[in-house]
Amino acid sequence: MKLSTTLLAATVLAASSAMAEPVAPADVQFDEYGAVAESLTGQPGDPENGAMVMKTKSIGNCISCHEITALNDAPFHGEIGPTLDGVADRWSEAEIRGIVSNAKNTYPGTMMPAYYKVDGFVRPGNAYTGKAPEGPLDPLLSAQQIEDVVAFLVTLKEQ
Repeated sequence: MKLSTTLLAATVLAASSAMAEPVAPADVQFDEYGAVAESLTGQPGDPENGAMVMKTKSIGNCISCHEITALNDAPFHGEIGPTLDGVADRWSEAEIRGIVSNAKNTYPGTMMPAYYKVDGFVRPGNAYTGKAPEGPLDPLLSAQQIEDVVAFLVTLKEQ
């Protein structure tokens, strides 16, 4: 009886965590240095999809600023951000998740976009075009895309 109760509890816990909603951008818990310890989805990231997000111009487009040897099949790597080769040796998974979600919490002066932020933006478009969107915006990447990028980046260790 005790074993079946334990199995039932484990099954319910696993099912409820599998069905959990992603953490909303406004609810992400950053530590004092900008790291995010908990997964945004409760699901593991897919490194292959993370690589695709990083090199696709219409999604993450990370290679427009960063050089990444593992993504040499994609052209035109940028040089304004640091190389991401060996990034998993420099930062922990939580630090990488925080930087990808909103790098400004770790590096206040960075030009890197906040990929998982929806409010608090300066909207200069109103002064220039009058067409800046009002209200909250959608994040640049979904919670799962963030987890996928993190899963890819943690594979990048020094050779």
